[in-house]
Amino acid sequence: MTDIPKNNNETYRMNSLFQYPHMITSVARGVFEMKRSRDTKRSTGWVVERNAQQHSNETAIIFEGTTLTWFEFNQLVNRFSHCFRSKGIGHGDAIAVIMENRTELLAAVIGLNKLGAVAGILNTNLRGTALTHCVRSVNAMKFVVGEELLSAVDEIRSELTLKDTDDYIYIADAGTTPCPDWCFNFPEHSEGYSTQNPPETGKITFSDPCFYIFTSGTTGLPKAAVMSHGRWYKAANGFGRVGSHIKQTDRFYITLPLYHNNALTLAFGSAAMVGASVYLRRKFSASQFWNDTREHNVTAFIYIGELCRYLLLQPEKPDDGDNPVVKCLGNGLRPDLWMEFKNRFNIHRICEFYALSEGNSAFTNLLNKDQTFGACLSPYTVVNYDILNDEIVMDKNGYYQPVSKEQTGLLLTEITEQDSYDGYTDKKASDKRILRNVLKQGDCYFNTGDLIKQVEVGFSFGLPHYQFVDRIGDTFRWKGENVSTSEVESVINQHNDVEYSNVYGVTVPGCDGRAGMAAVKLKAESFDLQSFASSLDEQLPAYARPLFIRLLNEMEVTGTFKLKKGALKEEGIDPAQVTEQLLMRTPDGQGFEPLTPELHQKVVGQQLKL
Repeated sequence: MTDIPKNNNETYRMNSLFQYPHMITSVARGVFEMKRSRDTKRSTGWVVERNAQQHSNETAIIFEGTTLTWFEFNQLVNRFSHCFRSKGIGHGDAIAVIMENRTELLAAVIGLNKLGAVAGILNTNLRGTALTHCVRSVNAMKFVVGEELLSAVDEIRSELTLKDTDDYIYIADAGTTPCPDWCFNFPEHSEGYSTQNPPETGKITFSDPCFYIFTSGTTGLPKAAVMSHGRWYKAANGFGRVGSHIKQTDRFYITLPLYHNNALTLAFGSAAMVGASVYLRRKFSASQFWNDTREHNVTAFIYIGELCRYLLLQPEKPDDGDNPVVKCLGNGLRPDLWMEFKNRFNIHRICEFYALSEGNSAFTNLLNKDQTFGACLSPYTVVNYDILNDEIVMDKNGYYQPVSKEQTGLLLTEITEQDSYDGYTDKKASDKRILRNVLKQGDCYFNTGDLIKQVEVGFSFGLPHYQFVDRIGDTFRWKGENVSTSEVESVINQHNDVEYSNVYGVTVPGCDGRAGMAAVKLKAESFDLQSFASSLDEQLPAYARPLFIRLLNEMEVTGTFKLKKGALKEEGIDPAQVTEQLLMRTPDGQGFEPLTPELHQKVVGQQLKL
């Protein structure tokens, strides 16, 4: 591992100059790889097999005291592949997978990919109806279940058509919960499976899907966004080799969940693309983060904005900047926290990006500019959007209106042969994100649903750079997760005391994203707040549960009967702005209490932890 002095920026700059020819060559190669056609025979499995040959004795993954080389990791992947083949799994088959972050999750997913099968990687927070929906939505023929998630799967087995023993594959974790009789025990038989590369891997092309990554999209229950081998390969090259300048000698710290593309594609993919190593942690720990980087000589990490904020909230230490990290890759780092984060922890390169699992283009901070997610090399437009009326503004000819340089607008990315759109497994849901005849007759764009604005960054080869502003429609982000308001509304509307609800996200000082708030119209004056809180806890993951309630006399709708959210979002949680009663989740989580001006001041003053 190359040591780069962290406390001498001049030395770092000189080292960068000496490495410049190598960096240019690496970036040029990455750009070339991103231009490969859809029939290219390369895949996630192909990359792992190549590393097993070229970097056989180099570390691939470090996890909870166990280290595997690329050769050893490929052998584990192959055991999974041969097991899956023996179960009848082949090209195009969808397999549900649920496990916490660990080596076996990566091995199982790539083991499926080597056969041409598609791994539907499930959010480990999902339970009940939402989890059942995800398994059904991809028509999963088998279910790979980690020991740590057995109870969650057991709860929904009666709702699925999968057969006990034949269709459930158990992957041990701590070994404290034995394999149930409704699962096939992979660890018990693993030594009997071959470690040779399966021949199917060489036939897989860029156009074949490798993962289903579940996203809430803009409406309804989670949707399965299709990730092809081509998009994975190009994203790993684009964000890793080109954007972050990841080299074989780097070590990538992954503490985000692998059911997110950030971790699975951008972090693991970036490392795998150049044969670098990964330090994998099961869950994020702000207090242990920098100690981990020092102990394992981590040079890069993947982040979301909240991860950075949690690190900044830790008590300052004299050695905060004394760490081996040189670069980080991620999205959502707030501009107002950017420089504090960069300077306190002595980070030299922040490769902020913008991309969607279901999208077709991406923005990347290639030039290491501050407080921006960078530029896009694919065609796009930013158009005028009326937030209050929740609609795109058109001109007199029916075309959309690009905003001026200073304005905030809705990002639309053009769909072309080069920048194709894979969308969701649900064609109707995919079609809803497509806009036609945007700037001229016959063109076609993907609606990102996000508002952005251009920012001045100085010299940038003429490439406009942008910042994220907000998310429109029915989705907002909280605790690093997309929250579908319609899903939350469907749960709230089932409560006996509720006639109708309107859910939206509100800004809270000191918090990234938006906290959940529900405007509720009651059937009567009585409202059992404790049972209401309990019903939310039972049916929604923690990040999706509203923290604030607004009791409405009437529910306002648009002319097309859409719920109006604009004014509600603007008024937020301030009792001085709202005439109706406001409630807030109690600290113990058992119910709700009145959001008084005094309590509001504590929230605004960041005296309460949300």
